[in-house]
Amino acid sequence: MAADDSPGLKSLEALIGGSLPENLSKLSSTCLAIPANKDFHFLCNFDEFKLRIDEISGTSQCVLETIGGFCGKPMRYSGDDAYDWLVNLNDEVLQRIDLDLEDTMKKETDPVHGKAKVSFHIATIKKPQEEYKILVNNANVPFEHVWLEKKENNLGFIHPLEKLSVMDFVDKDISEMKPVEPLSLEGIPFTLVEEINDLKDLAAKLSSVDEFAVDLEHNQYRSFQGLTCLMQISTRTEDYIVDTFKLWDHIGTYLRDIFKDPKKKKVMHGADRDIIWLQRDFGIYVCNLFDTGQASRVLKLERKSLEFLLKHYCGVAANKQYQNADWRIRPLPDVMTRYAREDTHYLLYIYDVMRVDLHTVAKEDEKPDSPLVEVYKRSYDVCMQLYEKELLTENSYLHINGVQAANFNAVQLAIVAGLCEWRDRIARADDESTGYVLPNKTLLEIAKEMPINVGKLRRLLKSKLPYIERNVDAVISVIRRSMQNAAAFEPVVQSLKTWHPGTVENDIGGVRTTVLYGSGKVSVDVSEEQSGGFGALPSKRKFGSENKVITNAYIEIKKKLGSIGYYPNLLRICRQMKRSKCPSQSQHVSLSQMR
Repeated sequence: MAADDSPGLKSLEALIGGSLPENLSKLSSTCLAIPANKDFHFLCNFDEFKLRIDEISGTSQCVLETIGGFCGKPMRYSGDDAYDWLVNLNDEVLQRIDLDLEDTMKKETDPVHGKAKVSFHIATIKKPQEEYKILVNNANVPFEHVWLEKKENNLGFIHPLEKLSVMDFVDKDISEMKPVEPLSLEGIPFTLVEEINDLKDLAAKLSSVDEFAVDLEHNQYRSFQGLTCLMQISTRTEDYIVDTFKLWDHIGTYLRDIFKDPKKKKVMHGADRDIIWLQRDFGIYVCNLFDTGQASRVLKLERKSLEFLLKHYCGVAANKQYQNADWRIRPLPDVMTRYAREDTHYLLYIYDVMRVDLHTVAKEDEKPDSPLVEVYKRSYDVCMQLYEKELLTENSYLHINGVQAANFNAVQLAIVAGLCEWRDRIARADDESTGYVLPNKTLLEIAKEMPINVGKLRRLLKSKLPYIERNVDAVISVIRRSMQNAAAFEPVVQSLKTWHPGTVENDIGGVRTTVLYGSGKVSVDVSEEQSGGFGALPSKRKFGSENKVITNAYIEIKKKLGSIGYYPNLLRICRQMKRSKCPSQSQHVSLSQMR
């Protein structure tokens, strides 16, 4: 039924004497003229004013009852409860509008590909964790790398790469190599891997090749630790997309040894995140990686994105609007399938051309293949990362973006800490991101305003947050309880007021690390002379004295940085500092460089 023909809407408009939008506009301007507080109660003593107010009140009551009946939510409340009922009703109507908009977005066509667009978050998608019975461990304890051996001191794990050398992976005879032109997407077989038998066939295919390209699609918004949604793999002759949801418990079993095999080249672009997602979700550890993202940095290309490389080397204009799409959607739309294939289909050819370019640069600079070695060193360091689960500590709330600059008092800071702990507990239990449960910006707004009743809290919220709506009374209890504990946060407030760039130093086996708080920099002093250059690479990258020093420095800096952020380049920077030819020089590294 069209909206204009709705009897409920017609009766509502008849009741208010005109169209709803027109009267809402009038109401908005009239409200500004209504006396408030004491003035209002004083004027109610006069019959002329009181009769008019009673008339408006009666009409308003009828309007609310009509709206409630129209939406299937009859009004049975008065006073403050009536206000809460109206807020809930309003949120429900807006949510329906949001869902309608999402349906509309999904039906819109992409002018380039003529296919449906997909939004960043589709609320109607059933959580894969529930639909496919994916088990996760969100307990507030460190992640256990159960597929790795533990070190003798039980303080870490041994990555398979530690028994290998970077030089084991460096290509030989590049001068004789000719890049293999990629076939078109339409000219190459494609397999959507959804069944165990398909996965077995894929494993058999990968066992027969020397190199393959890999990429992952991921969702961080609707799970606590994140969730790998797809795995794309391309050989020279075939493309595959693995539905990781349907094969979650089997991917590691069939692919773990292949990814670990040092004789097989894995080509990825910007693999920093993919490496730890593979570890976290499937117990897969990568050996022998060529990261085209790192190669683009060594070659000092104009841009480092895969989108740029596809255009630069292949003349392909990638449709990157789907980069942040909701990859949990099933079945996968054709346009998203095409996008996912493009991420790996051309990657082996790009790998070929980049190796030639790196060799050419080496010849021009009269350095025998040093740029190529540098790419493999960087790729090695990317693989050496080990996934770490985000842990809640007593200071986690101080790492919320914006809290240190908010100039909060002790009461407000106590609320931040209380809400931080509450949302973390909820997010872990329900496997949701903390940002979905309660976004940082909203958390800080609540702390700033300090609402102590449901009405004030709801008026403060600018968007519908399902977890707040379902737990609104619990949130108010957290706020009130936190306010009572405010005295404990006075020392923290004073520390934040005097907070300025400062230093904390540690001397760890020849590498002095200094965190410059407030400056966003880390200083690493190399106090032990070390020869530089690519010729100084050890024959085996075992954790001897040098690597122990580097690892200790890495761990110490990570401790100091806490959970401020994610720093995939930190280990590589520690190694570079240790190899510096200037042992007395203190080098400052920005946090952005570590990322």
